[in-house]
Amino acid sequence: MYQITDFQKIGVGLAGFGIAFLFLGIMFFFDRGLLAIGNILFIVGLSFVIGMERTVRFFFQKHKIKATSFFIGGIFVVLLGFPVIGMCVELYGFFLLFSGFFPVVINFLRRVPVIGTILNLPYIRQVADRLGESNSMGEAEP
Repeated sequence: MYQITDFQKIGVGLAGFGIAFLFLGIMFFFDRGLLAIGNILFIVGLSFVIGMERTVRFFFQKHKIKATSFFIGGIFVVLLGFPVIGMCVELYGFFLLFSGFFPVVINFLRRVPVIGTILNLPYIRQVADRLGESNSMGEAEP
């Protein structure tokens, strides 16, 4: 069985707080401060969960430079004072970065009792199937 370290537990908490701050920042009409704190907590939490070296390798792979630049660029645009534009740019970068994980996440969520039932509704199933394809952007896998 895989042992979870204390750093990974802290990382999950930080990433969770980051997502919560991002959600609050959007709910409070794109509050720049909350969005900035959420972005920082999410990235630091991810670094704690998978390690600093693996985080750097993940973000700076040759085929992910475009996605990383959009994601980090979106964070800077939020910090410069344009939260709506920055979040749109950041969301596009996030989608490009993590689109390879969508099939795994969709298949996992289909096994969760309530969420799986929702994902199997007619129109939602079509959207989930499109997100759950092996590579939604049509790019070649490395």
